[in-house]
Amino acid sequence: MSTNEPLQLDTLQRRLGFAFRDRSLLEGAVTHPSYRQDHPGNPASNQRLEFLGDAVLQLILTQRLFEIFPDEREGTLTKRRAVLSKGAFLAGLARDIGLEGCLRMGASEEATGGRSKASALEDVFEALVGAIFLDSDLSTTALVVLGVYGSLPDRLQGAEESENPKGRLQELVQPSHGNSALRYEVAAIEGADHARAFEIVVFLHDRALGRGRGPSKKLAEEAAARAALLELAKSPDLRAS
Repeated sequence: MSTNEPLQLDTLQRRLGFAFRDRSLLEGAVTHPSYRQDHPGNPASNQRLEFLGDAVLQLILTQRLFEIFPDEREGTLTKRRAVLSKGAFLAGLARDIGLEGCLRMGASEEATGGRSKASALEDVFEALVGAIFLDSDLSTTALVVLGVYGSLPDRLQGAEESENPKGRLQELVQPSHGNSALRYEVAAIEGADHARAFEIVVFLHDRALGRGRGPSKKLAEEAAARAALLELAKSPDLRAS
C-alpha cells in the first residue's frame, strides 16, 4: 500500500458520507486485477465485488426510477436505467468522487494509463457499491449511491440531451405540436469532398429553433438539436407556441 493510499481512502469515505466497518472490503474494491502481478500475496482483485455491485446498482436504480416516474412504462424505465448504468456514465461518477486516485494497480497497467481507463473506473465504481452493500445493507447502500448520483431526472436530462439531442427535442415538442412539427434543413455545405462541413437549421413549424455545424449531416443535425434545446431551456413557452 502506498504512503498516500490510506489518506486517499479516508478522503473517499468522507466524500461518500460512509465509513467502512471492514476496511478490507474497501481495499478490495479499489484493487485492480493487475495489482496482484506485483503483489502476489495480496487478496483477490475487485472482480467479485464488481459482479455483486452491478446487481445491487441495477436494483437501486430500478426501484428509484420506479418511484419517481410512476406513469412511465417498463420499456422507458429500462432505457433510462441503461443510461444511468452504462460504462462511460459510471466512469464519470467514479471520477467525481475521486476513485481514480484510489485505484491500486500493477506498475505495467499504471504505465499504460490504466488508472484513467473508463473500463477500470466503471469496474471500481461497481465494486465499491458491492463493498458498501456487504459492509451495511441495501437501504444504506441506496442512500450512499443515490447521494453520489444526485437528482436522477437532472442526470438523465444531461445524459439524454448529450447522447440523443434529436430524440430529446422530439420528446419536448411532441405533446404540443405532434410528431411532424420538426424539420431539419441544410443551410450550407462548405469545403472539399474530403473535408465537408454541413450547416443545418432545425425548424419548429416555420420557426427556426437552432443551427448547427458538423462534418456530416447527422452530426450537424445533432448540433442543431442541441442549440434548439438550449433555446427551449431559455424560453420554455416556445414549446407550446
